[in-house]
Amino acid sequence: MLQFSGVTSPSNSDNDTASGPNLARAWYAVAVLTLANVSGFVDRQILSLLVEPIKRDLGITDTQVSLLAGLGFVLFYSVLGLPIGRWVDRGIRPRIVAVGVAVWSLMTAATGTARTFGQLFAARIGVGVGEATLGSAAVSIIADQFPRRLLGTAMSTYMVGTFAGSGVAYALGAYVVGRVDTSGFVTWPFVGAIHPWQTVFFWVGLPGLLVALLALTMYEPRAVTASAPLRTPAHGDATFGEVMAYVRRNARTVGAISFGFAASASVNYAIGFWLATFLIRTHGWTVQQAGTLQGVLTFTIGPIGVMTGGRLNDYWARRGRVDAPLRVGMLGALAMLLFAGAYPLVPSATLVAALLVPVNLFAAMPWGAANAAIAEAMPSRMRGQGSAIYQLVVNLVSGALGPTAVALLTDQVFGDPMSLRWSLAVTTVSGMTLAAALLAWARPAFVRTVSSLRETAVDQ
Repeated sequence: MLQFSGVTSPSNSDNDTASGPNLARAWYAVAVLTLANVSGFVDRQILSLLVEPIKRDLGITDTQVSLLAGLGFVLFYSVLGLPIGRWVDRGIRPRIVAVGVAVWSLMTAATGTARTFGQLFAARIGVGVGEATLGSAAVSIIADQFPRRLLGTAMSTYMVGTFAGSGVAYALGAYVVGRVDTSGFVTWPFVGAIHPWQTVFFWVGLPGLLVALLALTMYEPRAVTASAPLRTPAHGDATFGEVMAYVRRNARTVGAISFGFAASASVNYAIGFWLATFLIRTHGWTVQQAGTLQGVLTFTIGPIGVMTGGRLNDYWARRGRVDAPLRVGMLGALAMLLFAGAYPLVPSATLVAALLVPVNLFAAMPWGAANAAIAEAMPSRMRGQGSAIYQLVVNLVSGALGPTAVALLTDQVFGDPMSLRWSLAVTTVSGMTLAAALLAWARPAFVRTVSSLRETAVDQ
């Protein structure tokens, strides 16, 4: 039965005794949110695999394609996360997720009807707007339903969708690109004549509407009535000014978490963007070989890494380590220094492929813990907006610095396309050193912040 409203009990996020039906309901929400995350990442990534036929048939340039992935998506996705975070903190979150999934699914399908760059750009903005709802809503819903001893595992399960979705997109791309990269037209009912590559956007976009319906069946742990949320002191509506005042009071905690994980994400983004080019340029691989390896590793090793990080977070949390999420982030960064710093420099393609296994493992490890960290550092009534601020920093910093830093080193410092391997190594070592240092610096402040929030919750 679809749950549109109804009276529900308050959050149990700080209740370490939660079990039975409550946890079953919570894990169901994680399953739906993970499926939504898979859908979102497939819709997000599929464009990058259709660059050549899009350029040919719409007559656009590389720069315009980069705007579709950058300005058209990341900017609106990141900036609109702030007002959406406010909506998450005061609204009925399953409905918000459902609306977001429906919007990005329909706008992905609309991408398949675009005849001009302007129409394509508008559709990508719509995809970004829809996907901006999921991150903050998911973090808020999960944090309100799970005790701390399970929070890392729950967040990591949700983050599996990121890697599964990317892997599915890579695999789907490897399968369909050769089949749709043809000239001519096909005719679809109600749409008319479209290019073959445009059909891909219908196939990946429209199934998301089923996920939107599933989102409506999730339980809303926040106390609500049919007309409006019932506010308690712990779950009252927080204005953006109140959130920013809290962030300023806890600047070391929130800032170091956000920029520490952003530094780590920058390296991951750089590797993801340049890996195929590195394999082609340095080791003579084909596009199909590089794409297949990247897809297989992302789909298989990524989920193992993020779940390992979540379980490790919960292991430390059960042993009283308040800074458990930051420990996981530091471990991932230090391991990446070793493995991701080495793979660009080894002489053998076989050894590169072998090193990419631990690279994918440790690159994925921190991300469930990262969501747990920001959820624990924010009061429950501010989690939506706090998560949006965190995601704004991570997305803008990683999107702006990661791939660009590698390109600038290659072009301006080394001045040789074949020096890409050195650019990747330097970017990795610099970024992961900064990530580990910032997370280490955040630890004492994070412990104070979380301990203070727990004391406040007990007093209430």
